Amino acid sequence: MTTAQPPVESRDVLDVQPTPLALLLLGREADPRSERGVECPGDLPSPSDPDLVARARAAKERLGDKVFILGHHYQRDEVIQFADVTGDSFKLARDAAARPEAEYIVFCGVHFMAESADILTSDDQKVVLPDLAAGCSMADMATAEQVAECWDVLTDAGIAEQVVPVSYMNSSADIKAFTGKHGGTICTSSNAKRALDWAFEQGEKVLFLPDQHLGRNTAVRDMGMSLDDCVLYNPHKPNGGLTTEQLRAAKMILWRGHCSVHGRFSLESVADVRARIPGVQVLVHPECKHEVVAAADQVGSTEYIIKALDAAPAGSKWAIGTELNLVRRLANAHPDKEVVFLDRTVCFCSTMNRIDLPHLVWALESLADGKLVNRIQVDQETESFAKLALERMLALP
Repeated sequence: MTTAQPPVESRDVLDVQPTPLALLLLGREADPRSERGVECPGDLPSPSDPDLVARARAAKERLGDKVFILGHHYQRDEVIQFADVTGDSFKLARDAAARPEAEYIVFCGVHFMAESADILTSDDQKVVLPDLAAGCSMADMATAEQVAECWDVLTDAGIAEQVVPVSYMNSSADIKAFTGKHGGTICTSSNAKRALDWAFEQGEKVLFLPDQHLGRNTAVRDMGMSLDDCVLYNPHKPNGGLTTEQLRAAKMILWRGHCSVHGRFSLESVADVRARIPGVQVLVHPECKHEVVAAADQVGSTEYIIKALDAAPAGSKWAIGTELNLVRRLANAHPDKEVVFLDRTVCFCSTMNRIDLPHLVWALESLADGKLVNRIQVDQETESFAKLALERMLALP
């Protein structure tokens, strides 16, 4: 027997209240504790405006030396053409600090990158993120509250004094500050081994935040540990989903976080591209899963990938496991080599791609008109501890 449905009029007047999460997804509320923003004050130019490139050039010329534009490797070509420098997140933050004459630092990247730039630049410089919704899913997987609770778990297990936190650059300022406050350091995908070597000189265990794959790959592939030396801490489970015995036995306590782009590559992707392109070299980022890294021919950071392609001989074939904008740019820069995306399914970094030409034009024109928009500013206490962690990284041998 079919149950009768209420009339449309009745269904329309049901008192259904959307949850806070639903409101966030709809862009109707803001969460001050999250990296994601949902508001962009002012009117953006139309994405179909044929004069966008000319407007961006004109606004940049009006600003002159007052503005310095940073472009992350994963940005769209339409945006990267206006960058004064390109690079990975830490390189760009240091480049910004090296330009004290620039009043405005426009960071074409994501939120945690802009935070790092604000931490490293002077108080007189203002860091601007063209779209506040350009966050990072990986960075959002570790909040200050969750990490503080994790430290309580480690304390209750009697091992907190033995644990040194090591946080990946792809983390919020709050997590960097936690790391600095608890005697830890920051790392990049290029110097993760050096950071871990240093950490194990300070203590017996490492809490690695927030990317489990970089931590696991570095420990096992580069440092000779076993997978059994690593445990996965899940902040959504009581005690991280681990027993006290597991925590006490572990050398690497990996946070359950990952990159949504690099995490999609699989063993099937590697097998498929090898079958399609005989003789192909598989080159992947260390944020990929351990089994993918183990099956690849080469593994390295974004800068490593770029240099490897530059040095590769003409006629060589490459399948690259990293963000699609960079892979396309590398393919266009090396027409004498076959360069393909590792996975058949196209995958951009969705949050990184929020920085588009309309947002950049709006930000530059606003600054040129004397209106400061979308400033990223880290509070003084957080900045001091985060800078301490960054300085420890800079002092690594």
